[in-house]
Amino acid sequence: MVGGAQAKKVSRKADCPRTKFQNILLATDFSGSANLAVAYAAGMARSFGAKLYAMHVQEPVNYALPLETWQGLELTRQLEVDLLFEAVRRECAEITPHVLLGEGVVWRAVEDAVTKHEIDLVVVGTRGRTGIGKALLGSVAEEIIRHASCPVLTVGPRVCQVQRRRGRMLSILFATDFGPASLDAAPIAVSLAEEYQSKLTLLHVMDNRAGRSAEMRMPDDFGDSRERQLRALVPDDAPMWCEPHYIIQYGVPSEKILEEADARDADLIVLGVHNPEGVPGAASHLPIATVHNVIAHATAPVLTVRSKSQ
Repeated sequence: MVGGAQAKKVSRKADCPRTKFQNILLATDFSGSANLAVAYAAGMARSFGAKLYAMHVQEPVNYALPLETWQGLELTRQLEVDLLFEAVRRECAEITPHVLLGEGVVWRAVEDAVTKHEIDLVVVGTRGRTGIGKALLGSVAEEIIRHASCPVLTVGPRVCQVQRRRGRMLSILFATDFGPASLDAAPIAVSLAEEYQSKLTLLHVMDNRAGRSAEMRMPDDFGDSRERQLRALVPDDAPMWCEPHYIIQYGVPSEKILEEADARDADLIVLGVHNPEGVPGAASHLPIATVHNVIAHATAPVLTVRSKSQ
């Protein structure tokens, strides 16, 4: 938490409770993006005074292999535990991580840990070389985002290419389509803006591609209505502890979200995602390609929140 932030807190509306992350889980595979995710996980644990769990999931050891082979794998695992422990301590010396090792399918191991340890937030990194820019479907990060029962902070491949203000969130962008998932995400975005005393931008993008021409015939009236909906998501006392801005854009949602994030120098982007239904990856807060493109190209981490009502 930034210095003096506690003293600035004011009473909140009953219908907009503060978000409090008490148990944070870092899921890592020791890649470059995952290593950068360590900084964000440690920084948020420090800000919220949270307990930090660090988890690495591996394929099960095949004990049918020669003795020296599986003994070598077990030694490698212990070395990875030591590396994970030290990586967290380098980022935040005052935090002692609880290291967890899992086996098998990553998202299932992560979700088991979320349930067992009452995790409030999962932090995960994604690797550019896996083709995330073209398709996140089927990747480890995608499966965690789709299945985790708590919010997920994803550190995308482009975050590694810039010097972000680790652990500081001076500017937060919340993009919404007013669906159930994004409405569940709104209180978290507002609460984080209060926690970090951040500038808060609320964005709604009206997709002007094929099939949206009816809305475009009344852009002024429709835009005014959408702005009122944005303002209704923020408590009346918000100007006392953050600087809310309300933006209505026309265009391709992922492009406008990224443009606004760059224009606002956002340190965090918040989106909602629907519970998985049907074909894996087929449902999300905006078209699935929108969530993919934002994560793949954003220079700030992306916090995704699943709907509680589905």
